[in-house]
Amino acid sequence: MELTVAESKNSFNAKKTLEVGGKSYDYFALDAVDGMKKLPYSLKVLGENLLRTEDGKNVTEDHIKAIANWDPSAEPSIEIQFTPARVLMQDFTGVPCVVDLATMREAVSDLGGSPDQVNPLNPAEMVIDHSVIIEAFGSTAALDKNVEIEYQRNEERYQFLRWGAENFSNFRVVPPGTGIVHQVNIEYLSRVVFDNEGLAYPDTCIGTDSHTTMENGLGILGWGVGGIEAEAAMLGQPVSMLIPRVVGFKLTGEIPVGVTATDVVLTITEMLREHGVVQKFVEFYGNGVKQIPLANRATIGNMSPEFGSTCAIFPIDEETINYLHLTGRSQEDIDRVEAYAKAQGMWLEQDAEEAEYSEYLELDLSTVVPSIAGPKRPQDRILLADAKETFRKQLPDYNTAGNETSEPVRAEKTESVDYNQSWPGNGETAAAGAEGRASKPVIVESPQGGEYTLDHGMVAIAAITSCTNTSNPSVMVGAALLARKAAEKGLHAKPWVKTIMAPGSQVVDGYYERGDLWKDLEAVGFYLTGFGCASCIGNSGPLPNEVSEAINEYDLTATAVLSGNRNFEGRISPDVKMNYLASPLLVIAYSIAGTMDFDFDAQPLGQDADGNDVFLKDVWPSTEEIESTISGIISREMYEADYADVFKGDEQWQNLDIPKGKTFDWNEDSTYIRKAPYFDGMPEEPEAVEDITGARVLAKLGDSVTTDHISPASSIKPGTPAANYLDEHGVARHDYNSFGSRRGNHEVMVRGTFANIRLRNELVDEQGGYTRDFTQEGAPQAYIYDAAMNYAEKNIPLVVIAGKEYGTGSSRDWAAKGTNLLGVKAVIAESFERIHRSNLIGMGVLPLQFPEGESHGSLGLDGTETFELTGITAFNEGDTIPKTVHVVATKDGGEEVEFDAVVRVDTPGEAEYFRHGGILQYVLRQMVKN
Repeated sequence: MELTVAESKNSFNAKKTLEVGGKSYDYFALDAVDGMKKLPYSLKVLGENLLRTEDGKNVTEDHIKAIANWDPSAEPSIEIQFTPARVLMQDFTGVPCVVDLATMREAVSDLGGSPDQVNPLNPAEMVIDHSVIIEAFGSTAALDKNVEIEYQRNEERYQFLRWGAENFSNFRVVPPGTGIVHQVNIEYLSRVVFDNEGLAYPDTCIGTDSHTTMENGLGILGWGVGGIEAEAAMLGQPVSMLIPRVVGFKLTGEIPVGVTATDVVLTITEMLREHGVVQKFVEFYGNGVKQIPLANRATIGNMSPEFGSTCAIFPIDEETINYLHLTGRSQEDIDRVEAYAKAQGMWLEQDAEEAEYSEYLELDLSTVVPSIAGPKRPQDRILLADAKETFRKQLPDYNTAGNETSEPVRAEKTESVDYNQSWPGNGETAAAGAEGRASKPVIVESPQGGEYTLDHGMVAIAAITSCTNTSNPSVMVGAALLARKAAEKGLHAKPWVKTIMAPGSQVVDGYYERGDLWKDLEAVGFYLTGFGCASCIGNSGPLPNEVSEAINEYDLTATAVLSGNRNFEGRISPDVKMNYLASPLLVIAYSIAGTMDFDFDAQPLGQDADGNDVFLKDVWPSTEEIESTISGIISREMYEADYADVFKGDEQWQNLDIPKGKTFDWNEDSTYIRKAPYFDGMPEEPEAVEDITGARVLAKLGDSVTTDHISPASSIKPGTPAANYLDEHGVARHDYNSFGSRRGNHEVMVRGTFANIRLRNELVDEQGGYTRDFTQEGAPQAYIYDAAMNYAEKNIPLVVIAGKEYGTGSSRDWAAKGTNLLGVKAVIAESFERIHRSNLIGMGVLPLQFPEGESHGSLGLDGTETFELTGITAFNEGDTIPKTVHVVATKDGGEEVEFDAVVRVDTPGEAEYFRHGGILQYVLRQMVKN
């Protein structure tokens, strides 16, 4: 199921033969081109890619010479076409890809082609990992219950995906309950070096999730793209990019005792975000790299989107080979990886000569200290020693009700769902030591018996979740050993804490079983809840009724602690305002503490049976304990067994009723899967690009608006446009499911775009998905979706104006698709995140930047103006990309604000997509034309 590589023109006579273990491989040797061997590792991979795909049109001799003669000090200006070897998808972003492919089959037929033309040309693999929601927890029945609910809610989606796997060639699906996409990728799907019918070349992989960069830890070049770009890549389109600047990050020293991989990655995240690495490659080098286990490298690579780089890559060395052996790769594959890397100068040698980089950073690993990050961004690192003090300083920003009480109030008794288990209350309180900060103690009766007191800072969710850390045995085993020591002292999670354990692959369950570690985790309250992203993607599920009602009735500022990579506002749970990233060990520690208002050095976690105080240091496992446990419970055979039949799935998966036929039989009553609207009425040739006149502002936004703010995510709130749509279609409230699970239905998704409960649209005072509707008298407040539909009815185009780092976050295609379907023609921001800017173009939305040093604030724009954007028609003039577009914003009184907005269509390829109205329209037209 591998890609048939087109024959390269081979202008540099680079094609050579490599002998490995009695087998011959063709490969394109870098040393055939002067300058290639001295490049950083990541650019060597790009150089090989160009040599192998040289066709004289998309890839020319000049492109190859340009990368060989790369100037580290130059600003990116040379466009190249990068052809990834494969595409990786998760189900949230992958389902819309398959919906679009299925729709394209019909569109091809309408334009005179054959449906069989529409198939992935590159290997495409999907792992279903984003659908499980943690409804049940705290018992041995939690896993089975969550899987049962998952299938009930997602049967339509899973039937559709099985149809896709049966009907699209080059497309495979890893069924639900297997693991998280990025962990499955590094443990099984990654090739590192391909063998494609005797042609060897580096494994390169783009994915529909920004954390695809986890594979960078294996030396695989790849990054997250929008689902839109991924679809094009599957259909044979190269990824258009500029040769980037490469930041060299030198690692020295060794990680100190008591410091985890999570602490290292949070430190690196803070350093790189502060340095500024957006649209740059980050490459790790130096002898310190050899001190970093592969799992830690993968953890660092995983967090690349958090510091903003395109990738964060490690070269191949002995540690890579050891990991491939551990995870069950064949000896033939392992030998090929080593021989190829050494032949191409891609192998990291001890004391290797350093490549030249564009910029330099250095970290002495011995200086790293325990840390967490929050309460709303991954780069906001907090020293663990300062966590309590920092929480108290930040609390006033989140506790704005102003109705504090000194005496505890008693919440009304409520019933909890019978499959949610927690510890009976026994008078424990999250208000302990609350002097010196806002406090509102609320007494809650536990359905399991007894009572407890909640307060600001309470830990509502403690989740060991996400591929970032659950792929790392050192922190997962460390967490289990901490649980063992805590249980021996009689400690356990507080009764109000929803405890979640969602490993990234079944291998974790295997080594926990083998080491008899589950009993220790369960003793403190952590039971296996599912194999999937869970809290990290916002699938924490509801809190127990009594906890949720107390939080909302008394406006308590609750917190969540998770071992994930994202803690953006509104993402983890609608009941939780402050979210913190931490190692799995600290997740358990905070579950026992029960509050973020806690100093682990000064405050005991509890008392043992003899009444002695127990501090975190008393239960923290030593490095030797962790390493000796790992060596005794993790083996190659475990990986071989767990991945032996990874695409088969369980009985529920195998028994799904699959539709027949080469085109999908759409169910008009489905609320999960609907035919995509992007090709409706599409002419065979693109229409001319037009200027934008008479536009209104749909949203006026500040800095750091993320794709979590824009794209529909997490739960669906009753009373909102999306919920109203489901109500109209007979969906019961308890079956709303999440936006992520309904990504295959554009009607639901467009209603949830810009609907995040934490979105701050400066056109209105109320937080959430609201705007002013200027089609109505007095321009009243309205839901963004409702206002957008009123504008569409009157043929009024829309724009969005925003601040810095617009679109930071996951590679969410729906942040762009929803923007398009709402009628937004252009986004004017101070700066853009790489993936979202590209996705906007891919959906025919024009990304523009305010002039350098200007913003909507400095220009005096309040969002009530009518906008005219002229100069866009220059796109119609051949290959022209206008540098600027002239903007005139007219206020109600006639006053005009004028400026030239910078056009952020950066490459000819992007310009071509924009002219066609989007990347999918371009691909479809090329498909029919060819």
